[in-house]
Amino acid sequence: MATQDHILVVDDDAETRRLLQEYLQKQGYRVTTLMDGRALRGALDTVRPDLIVLDLMLPGKDGLELCRDLRNRSNVPVIMLTACGEETDRIVGLEMGADDYLAKPFNPRELLARIKSVLRRARSLPENLEPEAVKSLRFTGWTLEVATRNLTAPDGVVVPLSGTEFKLLRVFLAHPDRVLSRDQLIDFMISRDAGPFDRAIDVQVSRLRQRLRDDAREPRIIKTVRGEGYVLAAQVEAAQ
Repeated sequence: MATQDHILVVDDDAETRRLLQEYLQKQGYRVTTLMDGRALRGALDTVRPDLIVLDLMLPGKDGLELCRDLRNRSNVPVIMLTACGEETDRIVGLEMGADDYLAKPFNPRELLARIKSVLRRARSLPENLEPEAVKSLRFTGWTLEVATRNLTAPDGVVVPLSGTEFKLLRVFLAHPDRVLSRDQLIDFMISRDAGPFDRAIDVQVSRLRQRLRDDAREPRIIKTVRGEGYVLAAQVEAAQ
């Protein structure tokens, strides 16, 4: 029998926790519900979940702070829930390292679809590049420290990355010498309905090239394949 995926649901509303637990268990998942960040930290000391559904508005540390803390210790996928449907909140959540974002109220079937999509993306990395096993990635003289998200240039200068830039670079490094379409890049990074990112993937690639000091007119690292997408033209070495 296949092992059940273990999902942590962190929400301070008891009814929401109950409904999500019942629904997701019926879909074949193992579910643990928690009411705040303190309970989440305690749970992570003893279990290794496959995915965390994290509410934005929590007592004590809110979901954004918790997501940022999570990213300092783990790459477990995170779907953030919020009562706020503002685009700014969604962007901030993604910048903090959330893998997807869903505004309340929502249909549980939509959350289920997001969970399946995020888990599928998380498992699409080659085995030797799975986040938990990799400490750093080296390419063309550059080094990306996965845990700290520090990008170091060949001359030793540390180059700051936004959350979106880190995600995009991580995708390219996981698929070197493979042409990735715009749709594939978006699907690896975030959900399909994340409007502004869908329209701005070229802008994100351009910003990442600037971070890598890659000439936009004749890029050497991230090359444009006309009519198809982009490719990381570099050998990637992973350090355990």
